[in-house]
Amino acid sequence: MTTLNAQKRSERGTEIALQALGRQGSMPATPVEASWRDFIFAEVWSRPGLDRRSRYLVSIASAASTNGPCDVIDDYVRGALLSGDLTQEELREAALHLAVYAGWSRGVELDRAISRVVKDSGGELSHFAPIREGKWDPQVRVQEGIDEFDAVMGFPGPPPVTPYFEAGIDNFVFGEMWKRSALDQRSRRWVTLVGVSESCAPTPIRTHFYAAMASGNCSAAELQEFVLQYAVHAGWPKASVIQAAVSAMAKNYTAGLPWDA
Repeated sequence: MTTLNAQKRSERGTEIALQALGRQGSMPATPVEASWRDFIFAEVWSRPGLDRRSRYLVSIASAASTNGPCDVIDDYVRGALLSGDLTQEELREAALHLAVYAGWSRGVELDRAISRVVKDSGGELSHFAPIREGKWDPQVRVQEGIDEFDAVMGFPGPPPVTPYFEAGIDNFVFGEMWKRSALDQRSRRWVTLVGVSESCAPTPIRTHFYAAMASGNCSAAELQEFVLQYAVHAGWPKASVIQAAVSAMAKNYTAGLPWDA
């Protein structure tokens, strides 16, 4: 059996934290601070099962969704920008996406963090595409949303029979937001998974994790890594619910069964 070395673990955590956060951290003065270096960065962020861009998206969305300290969110945003793993335009889209799945208060919190980091670095706010340009036929937009829902989720979207379904799901969420080109579908999927995980709503959790695999956006192995990365900010009890859902949906998908089998 290989013997592990505490000093080397700390050195690895320090190095990865510098890469991930874009700044040199201070020497830990408390057990919690030491655990960031020795566990979160040395043993979670170092795992090969999930790429760095995805870890940023999961961490940023999770920190913003769980009322994380502003400096923690700022650190992630700074690191993502400095590393080139995410652009400001992509982060702005992630904030909009988070607003839908975790609430506009959480989306605003992330959006403001992005603005703080950009201004502190002497940068300028990025251009963004309008939510929608020109005129449109309301019925066409509804149908576009239903079609996009099917493409993203793998089953037909809801008919516009209530304000929530019509104005919310069909018109905006899938008719406009998911169709925006500034952030790719795989990246949107990670933000979505954080949002539905925070909701603790069984059906959205199961359908979105199943759709993540069925769409080809994420593999079952990557979703297992997601659970650990998500647990860092959500906590182990909440992540245990997601672990059970991921295992169940992966079993159904591998067996060729629908999500609700």
